[in-house]
Amino acid sequence: MAWVKMIWDKWNLRVAILVSLFFQILLVFIAPLRKRRGNKIIILLIWGAYLLADWVAVFTIGLVSHNQANNCDNYCVNKDLLAFWAPFLLLHLGGPDTITAFSLEDNGLWIRHFVGLVIQLVIVAYVFLQSFPNQFWIPTVLVFFAGTIKYAERIRAQYLACLDNFHVSMLPFNAALAEDIEFCGMDDEEGQTSLPDIAVLKKGYNFFQIIKRLIVYLRFSFHERHESYRYLSKRSSKDAFRVIEVELNFLYDVLYTKMAVVHCRTGYFLRFIFSFLMVVSFALFATSHHKDQFHHFDIVVTYTLLIGAVGLDLVSLLMLIFSHWTVVLLSNPKAKNVVYAIQERFFSYDKRSQRFNFVPQHSLISYCINIHQRRFKWFDEAVGLFRLNNFLYEIQYIRTQRLEKTDLKDLIFKKLKEKADPRESQDTELSAQDLDWGENGFFHFWIRYSMSKEVEYDRKLFMWHIATEICYLRDEPNTNNREFCKILSEYMLYLLVMQPTMTSTVPGIGQIRIRDMCKEIFKEVKMILDSHTNNSNPPNMYENFKKFFLPRRRKPKTESSLSKDLVSKILDSVLSKRIDRGGESLLCDACMLADDLMNGFESNNRWEIMSNVWLDLLCYVATHCGANAHAEQVSKGGELITSLWLLVSHFGLGEQISASSRLGLGTRISASSRPPTSEESNA
Repeated sequence: MAWVKMIWDKWNLRVAILVSLFFQILLVFIAPLRKRRGNKIIILLIWGAYLLADWVAVFTIGLVSHNQANNCDNYCVNKDLLAFWAPFLLLHLGGPDTITAFSLEDNGLWIRHFVGLVIQLVIVAYVFLQSFPNQFWIPTVLVFFAGTIKYAERIRAQYLACLDNFHVSMLPFNAALAEDIEFCGMDDEEGQTSLPDIAVLKKGYNFFQIIKRLIVYLRFSFHERHESYRYLSKRSSKDAFRVIEVELNFLYDVLYTKMAVVHCRTGYFLRFIFSFLMVVSFALFATSHHKDQFHHFDIVVTYTLLIGAVGLDLVSLLMLIFSHWTVVLLSNPKAKNVVYAIQERFFSYDKRSQRFNFVPQHSLISYCINIHQRRFKWFDEAVGLFRLNNFLYEIQYIRTQRLEKTDLKDLIFKKLKEKADPRESQDTELSAQDLDWGENGFFHFWIRYSMSKEVEYDRKLFMWHIATEICYLRDEPNTNNREFCKILSEYMLYLLVMQPTMTSTVPGIGQIRIRDMCKEIFKEVKMILDSHTNNSNPPNMYENFKKFFLPRRRKPKTESSLSKDLVSKILDSVLSKRIDRGGESLLCDACMLADDLMNGFESNNRWEIMSNVWLDLLCYVATHCGANAHAEQVSKGGELITSLWLLVSHFGLGEQISASSRLGLGTRISASSRPPTSEESNA
């Protein structure tokens, strides 16, 4: 094994420092991808590169220090070059401008990074002092100062993005922010059917100065709510969501990148000093006459480090100049237009954002049908052994709905604008008097019961999800509200099951209780399915492959027809047992609710009522979900519920919804919230 040790001693440092540079290049280009889409493979790649970049840089600094004590002449790097390479690792620890933190928790570790900066500076200084007399001491000192600036920028960005410090920066309310809000309110583009892109950026930046305080649980003032509502209510839903997306882009930059640190006078000055130091050190090394005495590959590595540092600095400088921050901060209209035109031509990565174009979907009926089909036992054991259950669960059962083909955002915006209209009643929630309940008020008991205060929120959501699935499969496609309810129903179930960090802070939602409810529903559905399906034939490999990967992209056509048939059987089986199981079984309650909806209203009225209920349920989650969870989702491609959270806040509905402990129809429905007795059911 002596040859293995010889190869390791010869190449470990050279390879490690090049790998460290590779991770820096990788992060520059892939880190911005996570704010455009929530692809788990991309996020996993960014996470791995983010962690390995720091680890490799620290490990390589240790190798540099260790190699200085090695006196072999055959394969060791010259001490002068070692001292010159060491400051480049400070550049790598400083990281690119495109990512300073992978999650919000990383920002809270800024003290740890500060201590790390001090330690690494001491080690690099020690390596430099041990190399004296050094032929490259001037470029080494220049790169040392450049690396210190780069590392300090990262720590400063994390310090400002730390939620405790973020909260302090929001207090007191400063005059500059007030001017921005006044400007936002006074400069409306009256009469424009569609906002220009630059106007969207400007308004998004102005509103971003307001919504920053929501992250630290501060409220809007009355004046701010009035101005934001007055502006957005005059816009189309497309422009309103464009403005909100710009707000979230700026929020992402502040929390997870160096943009807030770089885009200031001090930041511009330090960036100029950094670039100057790197260019001068490159020139000094290139014109040095002492390179011929070193190993040829070591000279190649040194030039690679210099070219990589200067090249990455050039890329960062171009991203800095042609960013949205520059566009909104420039006061000269001509310069603003030129910068934006170049940005759209060469740096239009934000324009291709798919943050709100796709919505995850999860159907409980589809899940029960698919999970009922048998799989290979050895495969399930392997999945459990490697703890890949959630990953494969999402591949198998979660699909996405493209919103560009629907009017979902238009309907959401229209309904929220109607609720926020000050000319309407101040009670923005739907009352029982607004609905045609029929002659027999008890006939709609299950609607009243499902929205009463005594029914916990997660049980409400399961009941309405199952009822929506049943009504959707048994009704004809005759209204847009039908698709609206279907998409929101499956999206809300996805949030409940697959996004526990977003829903765990919502009152009435418990993760253990959700799991128990799923088991209860699945057990009852399985009993019904066992009497109507035959799974005696063992599965084959091809069918199992289709079962795992086909549902993620689209629903099989056979599943839709199977769902209709099984839903009818489930509904008939449950309704026949309603006297014995009413009020105890969640599935029974949901089927009774669906029966109330199907028999109590005309199709258009039914879906109108259900759409209002789902919008209220969605708004409740959006406003009760922790602001930290919304901020965390910004770094994972974003969620529709986060944009709704901002839209509700801009319309001034957040406090109304947060102050109410009742939802939707339950606000005015005063009927008894207990399940009916057998005598009442037979009445």
